[in-house]
Amino acid sequence: MSSDRLQAILTDRRSRNPRAGFSLIEMLIVLAIIGVILLFAVPKLTTALRGSRETAAMNAVVTIHTAQVQYYSNYNRYAASLQELGPPASGADGPSAANLIERDLASGEKGGYKFTLQATPTGYAISAVPSQYPTSGSKTYFSDQGMGIHVHNGQEPATLNDPLMGEAAPQQQTK
Repeated sequence: MSSDRLQAILTDRRSRNPRAGFSLIEMLIVLAIIGVILLFAVPKLTTALRGSRETAAMNAVVTIHTAQVQYYSNYNRYAASLQELGPPASGADGPSAANLIERDLASGEKGGYKFTLQATPTGYAISAVPSQYPTSGSKTYFSDQGMGIHVHNGQEPATLNDPLMGEAAPQQQTK
């Protein structure tokens, strides 16, 4: 093959496909578009994740209530700690470890929330607070043997004085 013929083939290929990839400008435009999409998507994703953690925390409180009812029917008293509701380290189930809740919930931390269970003179009290406020949650929860779940919007732990789940907070009266 002659050099003139080879030169003609190379020239013909260049004319059909003048560039083989993206230019720097095209790449920067694509990155800018992705950045704008992320600017709007990340806050919504963060809010959705926080909401799902808060829902999971409420469900965990309900799970603890159910376990307390089962524990009471088996041992004629309420459990004084989450460990009493959790699985035993070894051996059979019993009053010190009834195997009524999962190990991670029995440890006191699950899904970005810290859970505490305390014995009270009339029964028990459950508290759930975010591990990292407001990243893992913006609400705290409180409940007792009455099984109503009180919600507090903020970092302070919820109490009996906070509204029940689904109720509106009482309005402040102005004078």
